[in-house]
Amino acid sequence: MKTIWITSLAKNPPRVQAFTEVLKRYGLDVKGHFWTDEPEKMAWRVALDSLVEAKANVWLVLADEEEMAKPGVRYGLSLLAASLREGSGHGFPIVFMWKNKAPAPEALPALLRNAQHLEEAAASWPAKIVAKANMPAKAEAPEYRLNVAGDEKLGQWFEIGPREGNWDGVMFGVAGEGAVIDFQAVGEAGGLPEKTVLEYAQQGMTLQLGETAYTAWAVRNQVGAGQSYYARVKGCPASVLFMPYAEGEDAEATVLPLK
Repeated sequence: MKTIWITSLAKNPPRVQAFTEVLKRYGLDVKGHFWTDEPEKMAWRVALDSLVEAKANVWLVLADEEEMAKPGVRYGLSLLAASLREGSGHGFPIVFMWKNKAPAPEALPALLRNAQHLEEAAASWPAKIVAKANMPAKAEAPEYRLNVAGDEKLGQWFEIGPREGNWDGVMFGVAGEGAVIDFQAVGEAGGLPEKTVLEYAQQGMTLQLGETAYTAWAVRNQVGAGQSYYARVKGCPASVLFMPYAEGEDAEATVLPLK
């Protein structure tokens, strides 16, 4: 039996019950939770661990326009989506169900735009979720790896690196009020290193992209597909920027708005 994991952004038990009943009529198992808007405590990570433990086949978000307007909610959903795709494959089905008309993609944070956005008034939505559960879409992974790990005690760690080839160093920056990098490391992919040796580490650089200023740290360690760069970030950055280390001004960076 396929399992649907429901995340309800608003504490609306009748809405959850209605969706649960419909999905069960289609032979699907349904599990889930109500969203907790506490990104500073990495509450989204608890939800991710529960989703993975349940061996869910689809992540269904019951979107609520008022809740989706909150920066903390958008931020937590973005990090959950990134980490879920990195751990379970970029074709893992993520579906947002909207009470009214789904927003334009550009109105959403970058990491949520590739999800499927449905409207609950449409009669076809159950069939689409059944199809997602049974035949996940194949999706091409980006050239980079992005995961976010940690907990309330360890802190929030962004893990990045190339999917293939090597980067001759890494530069990582954050933008947004209260967001700061306070530690960086390089080690094997998939887990924080116990020890790290940094080559030509730099801190506190400022990168200007349009009207947005990023505070960036960097190292010159070579990072391949089996290694990762780790940055501990305090606060909830509105946007992150990362790229292979480059001394010129024309380096191509990946920029991800998270709110």
